[in-house]
Amino acid sequence: MPGTSVVIIGGGIVGLAVAERAARSGQRVVVLEKEEAWALHQTGRNSGVIHAGPYYKPGSLKAKMCVQGNASMRRFAVEHGIPHEFTGKLIVATNESELPNLKELERRAQANGVPTRWLTAAEAHEYEPHVACVAALRVETTGIIDYAAVSRRLAEMAAEHGAEMILGAQATAIRNENGHVVVEHTKGTTRADFLINCAGLHSDKVARLAGLRPSARIVPFRGEYFHLSAEKEHLVRGLIYPVPDPDLPFLGVHLTKMIDGSRHAGPNAVTALGRESYSWAKLNIPEAIGDITYPGFLRMASHNIPVGVKEVLRSFSRRMFAQSLSVLVPGIEARDLTSSPAGIRAQAITKDGKLDDDFLFEIAPQQVHVLNAPSPAATSALVIAEDICRRAGFLD
Repeated sequence: MPGTSVVIIGGGIVGLAVAERAARSGQRVVVLEKEEAWALHQTGRNSGVIHAGPYYKPGSLKAKMCVQGNASMRRFAVEHGIPHEFTGKLIVATNESELPNLKELERRAQANGVPTRWLTAAEAHEYEPHVACVAALRVETTGIIDYAAVSRRLAEMAAEHGAEMILGAQATAIRNENGHVVVEHTKGTTRADFLINCAGLHSDKVARLAGLRPSARIVPFRGEYFHLSAEKEHLVRGLIYPVPDPDLPFLGVHLTKMIDGSRHAGPNAVTALGRESYSWAKLNIPEAIGDITYPGFLRMASHNIPVGVKEVLRSFSRRMFAQSLSVLVPGIEARDLTSSPAGIRAQAITKDGKLDDDFLFEIAPQQVHVLNAPSPAATSALVIAEDICRRAGFLD
């Protein structure tokens, strides 16, 4: 029986896209996912937005891969019957002080090849009659999709191309042995010629298991979401985003039409007390201590105390959350919000306290590690997969 060409750790959308592309290229693939289903963490707990790419620094991996990924995700959705809709969105300046940053987003969008249009307040109201703004940027190619459905289809396609898909298989040890990468996991042992780490929230841990000293540590940030009541859904037609803080890689609390027709509000961004701590009550003490005492986190936190305090207070106050939303769309109150499952963003922070704002890949002999792939990684998953397979030498 032929051996395994590549073992992939992680069954979120990026790992599954890599599995499908590698298997389609003729590689013998094994996918190890520690959960009992695919895409249960970052992939399955987000706003479901197909991003267009106006936010990212021109020339960055995010900028290139998001624009390409937007087009590839559209084609994939059409070809495979995945529910989706290209709604467009508004990024709105709610006061004059935000106009320079909105202009910078317009400049980045033009540099990145993202179709956008500057709108006056009156023009913005043609798209979103209830929005409050002094100006807005219309991003035409933003859409919404069911990323969990995309992931399930990618898993099916990978299996159709011969990949072995193993659920409930958590990696416990990784070593090199006689020219192979050997992964010990809770379902057995897998020997392969190549390892690809797409473990998301645990990607830095897997890298250390494999003998690397990664250049950044994953620190989890929990994003809490709410559903808007049916009585207030009419206030939001599509997607309404604020002008983000240019010093942080978060987009701010926003309002999103979901693929099921409901309206989603959020997320905020608070430090999670564990890689999978989806609420304040779910605490992982060893992970929390490790994150909080990490020098990079301490440096980052010390420079963002006011922002951090605001996010934590908003986490505990539905009234404050509603107030943030009402800045964008007046009339939203605390009673209009119903809790929705939280998500966690795997954010890489370097030792000097910088929040890595681009995709981060680290290469070792017979290994590729995806160490930072937050939003827009879901949008870009098919393009990221192509890139990783080239880095691994699977494609010409």
